[in-house]
Amino acid sequence: MADLQTDPRAEARAAFIKAVGWGDAEVRAFPGDASSRSYFRLNRGDDTAILMDAPGGSEAPACPVDASEEDRQALGYNAVARLAGNNTAAFAALSNALTARGFSAPRIFEGDIDQGFLILEDLTDALFARLIPSVAHEGALYATAVEALAAIYRSSFEREPTAFGHSWPLQDYDALALSAETELFTDWYAPHKGQPPTEADTADWRKAWADVLPALNAHAPGLVLRDYHAENLIWLPQREHEAKVGLLDFQDALFGHPAYDLVSLIEDARRDVAPDLATPLTDRFFNAAGLSDRDAFDAAAAVLAAQRNAKILGIFVRLAQRDGKPRYLDLLPRVERHFVRDLAHPALAPVRAVAKALTPALFKDAGS
Repeated sequence: MADLQTDPRAEARAAFIKAVGWGDAEVRAFPGDASSRSYFRLNRGDDTAILMDAPGGSEAPACPVDASEEDRQALGYNAVARLAGNNTAAFAALSNALTARGFSAPRIFEGDIDQGFLILEDLTDALFARLIPSVAHEGALYATAVEALAAIYRSSFEREPTAFGHSWPLQDYDALALSAETELFTDWYAPHKGQPPTEADTADWRKAWADVLPALNAHAPGLVLRDYHAENLIWLPQREHEAKVGLLDFQDALFGHPAYDLVSLIEDARRDVAPDLATPLTDRFFNAAGLSDRDAFDAAAAVLAAQRNAKILGIFVRLAQRDGKPRYLDLLPRVERHFVRDLAHPALAPVRAVAKALTPALFKDAGS
């Protein structure tokens, strides 16, 4: 009781749980992650559910639909990169949109959007990353994940899904958002690896990305979940087809190039995916998604893989240095290898040239 009296958020959480009929449940916290959200498993007899606690105001505001580039810059990083932040309306609305189309996002049982609380379906702890290799075959799980991605791409989604009377706008993964994310590399990773870039270096970096991002215009956009990897996917073998893949962490979804989630899956920052899976998984996705022009797709995939890995390198250094989470530095070598390999594609020649000038130690350490 003392904890509730000294922690207003814990008191509000307990009141919400009681108000929605779970007051007699056992409440167990999940380990923390890189976000400012927290999760709790509720157990009540044979019934289980997940409580999401996402306090509003803990992050910069999201991007208004009609915001100009200048407006977004003034609002902060979430608006620039079009991140939802701790917005339970985004998670709930997207969950409704996905489940309505047969995908296995957690169903939302109860919610208080204003306070930032949701009661979610418990999809179990059977994360892909935990099942491979002792319980499940990596290739089989990843093939099903790719089929689910292709089905998401083939589906149509409304621009403003709703939940609990709140709508959430699905916007485009535009050049400003993509470019801004790469600047985490120059802001955090480059100083960590060598020395802070000059204004001229930063200008060269931005120009290089402006030169390569048009490769993403070769295919029609689809829904991009933005964090599709083995620690966010749950194996549900009792379900059928694409519903076998449980989906987590999709509140930042935007409309973008279909290769983004594919490269997130294959070039996982947290685990080594068998290298001989990359080509057959890409083939499977390309065919199942009904795409054409494989050369253009491969170029776009390389650009997006490099963009995502540049962002992740910066984020991991920031988590270590600013947020006191040094364990993320242990993940850098894998992401560095991914990034250098991505930059070998001819479509990324401008970015590779600037990256080699900014961080020569990266290429030496990654063996290129």
